[in-house]
Amino acid sequence: MSDVVCDKKGVYTMDNLFKTVQQHKELSLSERVAEQISDLIKEQNIGIGDKLPNEFELAENLNVGRGTIREAVKLLVARNCLEIRRGKGTFVTEKIGQVTDPLGFEFVADKVNLATELYEVRMQIEPWIASLAAKRIQEEEKEELKKRCAAVEECINAGIDHYEADNAFHQYIARCTHNSVLAEISSIITYSVRLFTRFKDPRILKDTIRTHKAVADAICANDAVWAEKSMREHIAANLDCINQLKETENAKS
Repeated sequence: MSDVVCDKKGVYTMDNLFKTVQQHKELSLSERVAEQISDLIKEQNIGIGDKLPNEFELAENLNVGRGTIREAVKLLVARNCLEIRRGKGTFVTEKIGQVTDPLGFEFVADKVNLATELYEVRMQIEPWIASLAAKRIQEEEKEELKKRCAAVEECINAGIDHYEADNAFHQYIARCTHNSVLAEISSIITYSVRLFTRFKDPRILKDTIRTHKAVADAICANDAVWAEKSMREHIAANLDCINQLKETENAKS
């Protein structure tokens, strides 16, 4: 990696980077160095899967100890920006900065209640996402959307867990909006899909197939009103089933 970094304002050296590190005194040294390593990744266009300079080089270039570099790298690993491959080095992750469970849903004890709350949020957001996807989907994306819809049905009919296929379907709808923010938000709120696929109630499975197909058909027809209505129906049907399951469980207790 070069010792010179370019930005939109011009060219500056590692000495300038070190001065910048010292400016943010409210952060610990390792946090400041982590920020600077992140800046290096962005400024020098270090791509996904690329290897970073080794610990010694980073310590020398940023004028800090190797222990500080180790702590900074640990912080970036925790943020899913970097990954350490034993015997090979430190690399930029494939989904840089994206944490699998950013809101800690995995540690919520009452999963049924969590599923309900997530579906309430989805009811406010996903119908609009479907509407926007119907307006913006490209012709070459329609076939892929239909394939992902069919994949969910195939899993359900085969009696296997359809979480991955179901989640991929909803994620692709968000991608078809061509709005990167919505694509990221969708990956969080569709966590409820993972919770929901644990329920094997035949009503849920049958309704998932029907409403998914309606959503996909509406989006591919570029019918924003129909897409919004179909997605709202899909989420409402699932939420209704969850509420019925909650009532059954409460009656048993």
